[in-house]
Amino acid sequence: MALRLSISSSHGSAASSPAISTCRLAACGRFPALVGGSAASQKRSLTVMTGSEMRGVTAVRSSSLETTSVGDEAVTGQVTEVTKDTFWPIVKAAGDKVVVLDMYTQWCGPCKVMAPKFQEMSEKDLDVVFLKLDCNQDNKPLAKELGIKVVPTFKILKDGKVVKEVTGAKIEELAHAIETAKAS
Repeated sequence: MALRLSISSSHGSAASSPAISTCRLAACGRFPALVGGSAASQKRSLTVMTGSEMRGVTAVRSSSLETTSVGDEAVTGQVTEVTKDTFWPIVKAAGDKVVVLDMYTQWCGPCKVMAPKFQEMSEKDLDVVFLKLDCNQDNKPLAKELGIKVVPTFKILKDGKVVKEVTGAKIEELAHAIETAKAS
């Protein structure tokens, strides 16, 4: 018995290509949080077909990685999911530690490529606080405040201020930027 998965999306297949390093928010009608549009445009579907049977499933939220939401605590050794309400208190709680924020969307292919690498970095670099922010409608005010233009965008903060930014799926550039921020 064969199982075939077909994923449909109005965004197109280019975003899931590893050759693409960013998704432009203004060019993509699937990001109403920052560029306007309807919530319905964010709807994705997954069709599972076995034999002649078809079932449609709408993805509400998907993630293959474990993340933790811990309130206002700055935790190392893992990636912590933040919101517009928890981000700044966690940055403040981090004190003089470097904080790295992964700003992503659920539909962004390059974001999905970077997620396991970001998780691995968090497990190895125990003197850095790793956070991730889903740039959805709920977190629109923080995404705007931080000046996001493309996803993924990584903001590196020290003493509560952004000191470096890396855009795109560029793991080596991100690692170098973190080391530079730690050394300063």
